[in-house]
Amino acid sequence: MNNPRLAGRYAKSLLDLAKEQNQVDAVCNDMRWLQNVCKSNPDFTAVLRSPIIKSDKKQAIIDAVTTGKVSSLTAAFIQLLVRKTRESNLPEIVSAYIDQFNEINNIQKVKITTASPITDELKNAIMSNVKTSVPGKTFEIETAIKDELIGGFTLETAGQLVDASILRDLKDIQRQFNDNHFIHKIR
Repeated sequence: MNNPRLAGRYAKSLLDLAKEQNQVDAVCNDMRWLQNVCKSNPDFTAVLRSPIIKSDKKQAIIDAVTTGKVSSLTAAFIQLLVRKTRESNLPEIVSAYIDQFNEINNIQKVKITTASPITDELKNAIMSNVKTSVPGKTFEIETAIKDELIGGFTLETAGQLVDASILRDLKDIQRQFNDNHFIHKIR
């Protein structure tokens, strides 16, 4: 189902149309809302991808979910997707639109994962270091919690991962013991 080329093309077309109508920010807000709906409600995504449900039923469900919550341009775009039987690609198109919007506006995503909820003070301290290492960018911060990290954090941005977690330290120690770094090797 995942077709990044198709998603990128539809997202670019929508972005170009939104630029013509000066609705880029409004459509981006709609896309962020739709992304949250798709992430928080797997049943909605399952309906979009179901080959059993007919297009008119899917359109009725989509309309029930989106009416009054998205702009007319976004609603018309979704109707076009349903007519072209591309509604199953809506989650990927939404993500591609947000990525293209972020690229145009020089916004970089940063994901901070911690073992427990992060305080604003700590988040600001981490982000100040990120901002000094990557000047001239605006950052969109996403936080997540993974208990298995035990402590510390991981930071993902621009395809890079900074792992400052206790879990990584423990794995490093385990690897050292497995490789017998502490025992002299006999020839």
